[in-house]
Amino acid sequence: MRNSTKLIILLGLSFLFTGLYLFQDLNGSYDYALPRRGIKVLAMVITGCAIAYATVIFQTITHNRILTPSIMGLDALYLLLQTVLIFFLGSDHITIMNKQVNFVLSVAAMIIFALLLYRFLFNKGSQPIYFLLLIGIIVGTFFTSISTFLQVLIDPNEFSMVQDRMFASFNNVSTDLVWIALILTTIVILIGWRSTHFLDVLSLGRDQAINLGVPYESVVKKMLVISAVLIAISTALVGPITFFGLIVANLSYQFFKSFRHSILITGAMLMSIVALIGGQWVVERIFTFSTTLSVIINFIGGVYFIYLLLKESKSS
Repeated sequence: MRNSTKLIILLGLSFLFTGLYLFQDLNGSYDYALPRRGIKVLAMVITGCAIAYATVIFQTITHNRILTPSIMGLDALYLLLQTVLIFFLGSDHITIMNKQVNFVLSVAAMIIFALLLYRFLFNKGSQPIYFLLLIGIIVGTFFTSISTFLQVLIDPNEFSMVQDRMFASFNNVSTDLVWIALILTTIVILIGWRSTHFLDVLSLGRDQAINLGVPYESVVKKMLVISAVLIAISTALVGPITFFGLIVANLSYQFFKSFRHSILITGAMLMSIVALIGGQWVVERIFTFSTTLSVIINFIGGVYFIYLLLKESKSS
């Protein structure tokens, strides 16, 4: 089957699940239910596309298909920021109650952290990319440790609010935030899409890319920043989804078997839309909200991650 046909099938599935989610069991409440469902669908599309795009380009840069941008510690920083704000300012402070303020603050903190980390490491000379990943893991673990310590000391009533921020949720997404996130995500993806052809060469390795005329350092820096910005936007919008990018990116590699990143990224985006909207439909219609989509994704992602590790160990 041709890759174009596969993309059309995925596009059809995304429209199918979108239609099911939007119009099933409306019972005439179009004015009330349809706009709310539409905002949730738009939030899932934004989140899925941002995570899929960020993960594919991140794995291409690192030449490792079991890594995700969350390894840089952005998810841990988001949880630390929410914990610190609630611990020191209280759950009734404007930075917590006002979703727009919290969104801007969270995105800004994660982007500034990523930029400082990249600037510090790249200014030290030609550091290997795995050194950057190692620093990200260490810093992420440090952030998680501080968050856990503060969560032990925090008031039990306010800890429930911190706990809500630990898992991604599409049920209480602010309409204003969705439109802001849509604009930002579209701009960032369009900027990155202009360099997609470089990714096809970067997948060959650093030396080969340089020999073929790719400005390796500048492209890597640009793609790392784009990846960090997209993860920051999606995390601040709905919360952290640790393994989701790992699932859709690797499924795209196996399903399309192409070196062209325009196909791989588009496929991963469509898979993420199908997975999120279809998964949310299952959570609401079959499980009747007895669980959350992020719990299912993390469970499946954890199992899939172990499978990838075993597969890599057997092939090496």
